[in-house]
Amino acid sequence: MGQGHRQEKVTTSLAGAVSEEISASLAPVDAELGRRYPGDPGTRQPVHTVYVPGDVFAADTLRSWGEKALAALDEHAPDPASLASALGLADRLADQVYDRVRAKLEREPIEDLRVDFEDGYGPRPDAEEDEAAARAARLVARAYADRTAAPYMGIRMKCMEAAVRDRGIRTLDVFLSGLMEAGGLPEGLVLTLPKVTYAEQVTAMVRLLEAFEKARGLEPGRIGFEIQIETSQSILAADGTATVARMIQAAEGRATGLHYGTFDYSACLGVSAAYQASDHPAADHAKAIMQVAAAGTGVRVSDGSTNVLPVGPTEQVHDAWRLHYGLTRRALARAYYQGWDMHPGHLPTRYTAVFAFYREGYEQAAARLARYANRAGGDVMDEPATAKALSGYLLRGLDCGALDADEVAKAAGGLTRTDLEGFAAPRRGDLTVSGG
Repeated sequence: MGQGHRQEKVTTSLAGAVSEEISASLAPVDAELGRRYPGDPGTRQPVHTVYVPGDVFAADTLRSWGEKALAALDEHAPDPASLASALGLADRLADQVYDRVRAKLEREPIEDLRVDFEDGYGPRPDAEEDEAAARAARLVARAYADRTAAPYMGIRMKCMEAAVRDRGIRTLDVFLSGLMEAGGLPEGLVLTLPKVTYAEQVTAMVRLLEAFEKARGLEPGRIGFEIQIETSQSILAADGTATVARMIQAAEGRATGLHYGTFDYSACLGVSAAYQASDHPAADHAKAIMQVAAAGTGVRVSDGSTNVLPVGPTEQVHDAWRLHYGLTRRALARAYYQGWDMHPGHLPTRYTAVFAFYREGYEQAAARLARYANRAGGDVMDEPATAKALSGYLLRGLDCGALDADEVAKAAGGLTRTDLEGFAAPRRGDLTVSGG
């Protein structure tokens, strides 16, 4: 008969009341952590945002961008080998992504579209902007109704500065009212508030949306918005504090994203036009502050754009493609999983860069997550926070089309999407059980 397990004697010195008193004293902090830092929402994040001026947006905009992107690919990189040569890709990687990129451009060329009533549209007579905003609402509503919409669509209004405030408010009202008249707000609705410099402007946007929700009988908090970071004051306030952190809190849970405005921000700091780019040190500093301020809040950070367009002869297009590809890969490595695209010719390199990023690393990430899930050990000792990052990486690859569910499951020892989502969104306490 085997010897039973010998129970060790456990000695303590503190009364149970000590733990209870400490828990009671920290209850407000627990509540504050849950309110301010709820974690990632677990929804799909688009890999890019495309801006189209309000007077240019049309019923066929998404299809037209896809067709133009495919035409550029056909002309300047008609096969995997030519794409590999243009971008400096390994032949094996180009073979993996080329057909996927083409399929993406045919199926879903734009993941997030913003009808622009700000810089891309400019000042117009009121009647003209009213009609353009009402038209945008009709077209967006129709696209969602007939299932031709991008996963995310919405508008960028004019900012809350005095000179254009009333016009921006009216445009937003016309657009949202048009959507309501057409059947209601779509799930993929996204709004962008540009040129924010003070947290009070974010508060004003919150009050505006509250008023609209009340007027239309919508659930409080239904409408969220992105905050565009385009001024130095939005990063560092006059008192030396990080304004962007205050903006997130001023949004009262409605902020969905922070979008870096490459050229307005660079110009605000005095960077000369030739050096205004998303990899400039000034841009890196701003995005690092944005990233830290947004961490844990559920607010996502988006990189900006390049103004170098892939147009002209093939050699010139390839130069622009290499630049865009390199900037996109650089951003992905820095955990900026979204950026802006300003021209249909940017779509081939956007998806090539994104797909290459996920396909290069998915097998290793999946195997590493499988070892963690099975407590199998290995040459790397991972913790819950790393499992969260690994699963988030795989989920983003699945969402954009870079990866297939079957190949991820195979590489991850049978882990399903539900399993990945569980690792990607653990409870707060679960992230600290292993230290780190």
